[in-house]
Amino acid sequence: MALRLVADFDLGKDVLPWLRAQRAVSEASGAGSGSADVLENDYESLRVLNVERNGNIIYTYKDDKGNVVFGLYDCQTRQNELLYTFEKDLQVFSCSVNSERTLLAASLVQSTKEGKRNELQPGSKCLTLLLEIHPVNNVKVLKAVDSYIWVQFLYPHVESHPLPENRLLLISEEKYIEQFRIHVAQEDGNRVVIKNSGHLPRDRIAEDFVWAQWDMSEQRLYYIDLKKSRSILKCIQFYADESYNLMFEVPLDISLSNSGFKLVNFGCDYHEDRDKFSKHLTLCVFTNHTGSLCVCYSPKCASWEQITYSVFYIHKGHSKTFTTSLENVGSHVTKGITFLNLDYYVAVYLPGHFFHLLNVQHPDLICHNLFLTGNNEMIDMLPHCPLQSLSGSLVLDCCSGKLYRALLSQSSLLQLLQNTRLDCEKMAALHCALYCGQGAQFLEGQWRHRADLNTNRVLSDFLKIIQWISENVSACHSFDLIQEFIIASSYWSVYSETSNMDKLLPHSSVLTWNTVLSFKGYWEKLNSNLEYVKYAKPHFHYNNSVVRREWHNLISEEKTGKRRSTAYVRNILDNAVKVISNLEARNLGPRLTPLLQEEDSHQRLLMGLMVSELKDHFLRHLQGVEKKKIEQMVLDYISKLLDLICHIVETSWRKHNLHSWVLHFNSRGSAAEFAVFHIMTRILEATNSLFLPLPPGFHTLHTILGVHCLPLHNLLHCIDSGVLLLTETAVIRLMKDLDNTEKNEKLKFSIIVRLPPLIGQKICRLWDHPMSSNIISRNHVTRLLQNYKKQPRNSMIDKSSFSVEFLPLNYFIEILTDIESSNQALYPFEGRDNVDAEFVEEAALKHTTMLLGL
Repeated sequence: MALRLVADFDLGKDVLPWLRAQRAVSEASGAGSGSADVLENDYESLRVLNVERNGNIIYTYKDDKGNVVFGLYDCQTRQNELLYTFEKDLQVFSCSVNSERTLLAASLVQSTKEGKRNELQPGSKCLTLLLEIHPVNNVKVLKAVDSYIWVQFLYPHVESHPLPENRLLLISEEKYIEQFRIHVAQEDGNRVVIKNSGHLPRDRIAEDFVWAQWDMSEQRLYYIDLKKSRSILKCIQFYADESYNLMFEVPLDISLSNSGFKLVNFGCDYHEDRDKFSKHLTLCVFTNHTGSLCVCYSPKCASWEQITYSVFYIHKGHSKTFTTSLENVGSHVTKGITFLNLDYYVAVYLPGHFFHLLNVQHPDLICHNLFLTGNNEMIDMLPHCPLQSLSGSLVLDCCSGKLYRALLSQSSLLQLLQNTRLDCEKMAALHCALYCGQGAQFLEGQWRHRADLNTNRVLSDFLKIIQWISENVSACHSFDLIQEFIIASSYWSVYSETSNMDKLLPHSSVLTWNTVLSFKGYWEKLNSNLEYVKYAKPHFHYNNSVVRREWHNLISEEKTGKRRSTAYVRNILDNAVKVISNLEARNLGPRLTPLLQEEDSHQRLLMGLMVSELKDHFLRHLQGVEKKKIEQMVLDYISKLLDLICHIVETSWRKHNLHSWVLHFNSRGSAAEFAVFHIMTRILEATNSLFLPLPPGFHTLHTILGVHCLPLHNLLHCIDSGVLLLTETAVIRLMKDLDNTEKNEKLKFSIIVRLPPLIGQKICRLWDHPMSSNIISRNHVTRLLQNYKKQPRNSMIDKSSFSVEFLPLNYFIEILTDIESSNQALYPFEGRDNVDAEFVEEAALKHTTMLLGL
């Protein structure tokens, strides 16, 4: 299934065995009574009450005497602790403990069973108590009213030492929220007591609200009040220094006037009428560390034939509303819609009907969302009970007493990627899978040598993605699969470095509110998102247009011999050396493919230019980040990009079982070589349109495979159209490996005439052939005559060396000899190129003889 729920806590496994052991010890000492049947009946009331910020879980049950017992499960030590026993037969529906476990707050209601009704106070239904538990001492009544009260201790972010004041929120069904400030004192060793328990200071935090949600992890209170029938979402942030601030007010385009009263994440809500659950609205707020803020809303449902829900992307300044028709409505829908916070994604699902995964960081691209219907087996494997989404991807199932950690399954997403026919689902599944593995970081050397099974599983899934892409490069018609993979994986490789990466780097190849104060942490990032939405233009992402222009300028200068200062070029090439070194340092294992093993100056220029431009881009927009860190981020990003290309080629190479003999020209191309040639051609197409660098050696390997696999006319067409780029390394291999048969001579000559002049002259000297001699002599004469000025004849030239009395040729050779003699006299220390007039004469005669058929 696309979503995996991994159990972090289970009442039946983590608490019940401990309670049985406690009962056994009690009975052995004669303090307890009752049979095993009584024991099981006692524990039918066992249920979770609350999950605190530190992850500790408070639960309750009734013993054989009907007393209410409070217990705590420590998620760090995996140990249970008995907190308090309240000797009354009351029903607990809200409970919270302070971080030091010295105070317990609980709201209880009178039992509805006949004969067991306890008198609390006249006219009161709910009793809210504050209990001292170290040691058990004082009990203070905070509220005795005829309405429900929920309690929640605040957990300061600074937990290294006990604070002298504890703060407790009371949330009333009468639509107000109060904060009690409780001063404690330590007496007689570890004895902790409440100071001035007769009068506890209190503050009114909010009132006249219809909905509220508690964020235990970040200590935030969200609530909605109605002003002239408008729904206004407000947020209060609580701090460790006992202060709190109203952070924002946002109007929402939803109607809550007739929706009643609802709370989210204030413990487990058991008092609600379960028969009416599916008719109630669902509303929740989700945030994550990147500064996103989403409000998910599903109104009351009059009919199950059609479901409507909305997501307000507050950090982006817009919202989306979705409507879906349900199939098989005849099967009674007993549960409401569920929203789950998965950090970078929000999951929306209705058990047995649909599952919708929304990308909240980039909601503008609807193709990054994944929608699965009830026909998909992934849906049926999800729980069919109401789930409560807590912070940090935690999910609480109050009915079963299980606490899950919700994770996206990379292997299931890979299966979906392989099986789905729709391009939009392929793109969504690919992005989700890369998010699960955090891009290609699992390919780095530090992951290769770890024995962690989970890491190895993720690594295996990631390699399977690469393999699938290499085998299905043409599977998508609306986008380039290789482009999308390279861009998305490279983005994820540096995403965690800073929260602004999504605004500076492209995340896809397929291509906006004010707050009152300045804050740090989450609020700073949220504000940054909003400012970006308000002021930034859509062209904020980095692209290689400047690199493209500058690279072409440098290549043109190289051809004309007028390249700019060597210091500038040296700096660019030094950048490329750093990228290659960074890449090799991260990949300690040997490569099968001969990549990164040659100079390839053109790719190194492109690589170095991209380092310079991307570094300037980050320096302009990443204010406050150290220059050294930015430089490393740039190197990591470009190294990752090159590494991904290497891995795609390597995966295809391994799959087709190619060996080093492919690098020679002494065999004809096989079907396996053609398959690798094809995938490399697709990589080249993908990177060319994005103008991304390729690993040095890529063009050499690509050309060698092309010579193996293509007929001559197809090969020359690929060279002329730029699909194949002739590198010096590839041509040297070709000249050395191929003999001088008529077919090979034609190939060699066709290659030589297409080489740049400088490389062509060098290659001709490696080919011992009259055609090569002809080219060398032509180039030599051209160079000599370029600056020739007629001089007085030198009568001292020895003509006896001329073996043929062909006057035009003799005169021409005489002129060349004269020029060479003059050059040698003027520049006696210049190196000669082993070409002289006699060689030119000989080459000319041979060429003439061949043309005349003599």
